[in-house]
Amino acid sequence: MTHGRRVSVVGLGYVGLPVAVAFGRQSRVIGLDVDAGRIEELRRCVDRTGEVAPADIAHTDVHFTCDPADLREADFHIVAAPTPIDDTRKPDLRSLLGASRTVGMQLEPGDIVVFESTVYPGVTEEECVPVLEDASGLECGKDFAVGYSPERINPGDRDHTLARITKVVSAQDEATLDTVARVYESVVTAGIHRAPTIRVAEAAKVIENTQRDLNIALMNELALIFARMDIDTRDVLAAAGTKWNFIPFTPGLVGGHCIGVDPYYLAYKAATLSYQPEIILAGRRVNDGMGVYLAGKVVKAMMRRGIDADGALVTILGFTFKENVTDLRNTRVIDVVRELEDYRLSVQVHDPCVDPQEALREYGVGVVAGDALRPADAVILAVPHAAFVEGAWPAVAALLRDERGIVIDVKGVLDRASRPADIELLRL
Repeated sequence: MTHGRRVSVVGLGYVGLPVAVAFGRQSRVIGLDVDAGRIEELRRCVDRTGEVAPADIAHTDVHFTCDPADLREADFHIVAAPTPIDDTRKPDLRSLLGASRTVGMQLEPGDIVVFESTVYPGVTEEECVPVLEDASGLECGKDFAVGYSPERINPGDRDHTLARITKVVSAQDEATLDTVARVYESVVTAGIHRAPTIRVAEAAKVIENTQRDLNIALMNELALIFARMDIDTRDVLAAAGTKWNFIPFTPGLVGGHCIGVDPYYLAYKAATLSYQPEIILAGRRVNDGMGVYLAGKVVKAMMRRGIDADGALVTILGFTFKENVTDLRNTRVIDVVRELEDYRLSVQVHDPCVDPQEALREYGVGVVAGDALRPADAVILAVPHAAFVEGAWPAVAALLRDERGIVIDVKGVLDRASRPADIELLRL
């Protein structure tokens, strides 16, 4: 360790825990979270998200705690609080501002607070700093300093880890920026990019996911168009992808705590400046409508096969927001479930990666164990977890009544050439 700072990490979820563990390999780190159950698990080297291995937790010096007073042992505080949207799709900053107040109450002169949460430009200085000042009685820029370094954690990705992704850093002044850069350089081998201002760094983060959202929205809209032409979208993408500068995006359900949320942060800020975003919100409308579209696709296929939708059974494989993770936040599979139920179909959901209690608590959905699934009229492979992909057609076909019926392969992972003759295959 060359930076000489004592680090704390506030918020030990998908973002905060890998950060705490990385710094904990160098020296003692204070890891604070409001969830006492989470803290107890981490003390036993158990990460319920599956992002950090038990051995990696065990070989770091992280003091896992629920006591904010422990933050006084540190002078460099990293805030990794969640920043979701509310029911009206507006930014919900309550957790972030609550974490800011918690840190502020323990701040001492000379401390630095760096925010990693995804926000719209201006939140750090206009929303968080006043809370820090009010809680601490200190003055920002005189008694303490702030910075912003957007997280780039990709849940389930074992290649693009914290150390291997270029780290964007920013701060309110050059001296603080030097310190922030030195601290992160100690754990990030991919290099540091110094943004000229905090607002630039905030904007950079929010457009990273907005860009991905729009590219996927284009693919989803193409899927809607090509379906009306009876053209397989993935065949089209395979052909177009032979051009050297064609960008390889694919259609699908767009959920999670980043891509499905961040564009609303930017759109909200734009609206406060009397600008109504057109492209950003159009992309969101397309992506938010894909669950309803998939459910309708199932019902139409049943009608073609003479299956009475009233009371028919559909099995949905996968409930997390993406493959091979446990994260249920903002999963759009729930849209498929609710729309099918509106059509009076019975739905059973199976996902080996999901905590059934969490699914029931957050969405009111009971997750069924694999050996308890009843034979269904249709199967939707919504999230291609490795277990589903490895099982391939034999495992999927076994879930249908007499191995006959409808299969919707949302991500196109099943081999079409191996499709059983009595199964109708549909894809996005």
